[in-house]
Amino acid sequence: MGYFVIVLAQTVVLPILSGILELATVGGDPILVFGKWWVFWGVGTRLFVAGIAQISGKGRTAQILGSAAPSVQERQLIGELGSANIGMGLAGLLALVPGWALPAGVAGGCFLLIAGILHLPKKGKNAQEQLATWTDLVVGLAVAVLAVSVLVRSLAG
Repeated sequence: MGYFVIVLAQTVVLPILSGILELATVGGDPILVFGKWWVFWGVGTRLFVAGIAQISGKGRTAQILGSAAPSVQERQLIGELGSANIGMGLAGLLALVPGWALPAGVAGGCFLLIAGILHLPKKGKNAQEQLATWTDLVVGLAVAVLAVSVLVRSLAG
């Protein structure tokens, strides 16, 4: 149950609440504001926490691989994925630094979008994998909207 609460909070609830709170108190462009918060929560905290869990051996990655007792190679792969998640997560946490949301979010957002797309056709996903798939897509699409919006605005002058 805790997994579902944390993932839904990081990828849906907290970005929306943070964006609403910032728009109500400070104002700003909704796409830039919500994009920044999706990068911070959905990329930053989510990938950082996932990476820590993977490196510590407490993550669910081995279960997704179908391994009750991961081999040396599987543990190495999980550790390397955890390291990548920590790096992308740390970059996402920098989204609160003015001007950093887009560059900090592109790598993690792209990773999550592609991961979500690759998981879509998998048969027999359990509830946690279903949630991970759909929230990966939500965060990836939110970052893509931010990226396209910034690109279009910069080209328009």
